Amino acid sequence: MSDDFAPYAIVADDDALVRMDAADILEDAGFRTHEACHVEDAIKILEAAGESVQLLFSDVQMPPSTRNGFDLAKECAARWPHIGILIASGQAKPGPDDLPNGARFIQKPFSADVVHQHLQDILPDGKKPKPLKKRAL
Repeated sequence: MSDDFAPYAIVADDDALVRMDAADILEDAGFRTHEACHVEDAIKILEAAGESVQLLFSDVQMPPSTRNGFDLAKECAARWPHIGILIASGQAKPGPDDLPNGARFIQKPFSADVVHQHLQDILPDGKKPKPLKKRAL
């Protein structure tokens, strides 16, 4: 698939290193990525490009915002229901009403294999990620 036609993903995380790592994993899976450091940035990107975005990958806690990744996931699901949602955290765990239907949660630190498996589960047929590249040791 040409990069001109690669699907878009938004990576929202306040930690630049985690954000870059997640973006690299998603790019290896065939996505073009937009990066956001807090909820408000992610919403702006969604408002500008939401129809072309296929995946939201978000951290839960993103200070200094008063909203968190669960709030972002709920707004995304309500306004852009075609977008797959993957939420990650090393501290917070979702409660019974924190994730919208179809969204998935993964624990940090995460691996490319874990992210890829969840992408296989949440993305519809025809939008599945490219197979993982074998990484040199």
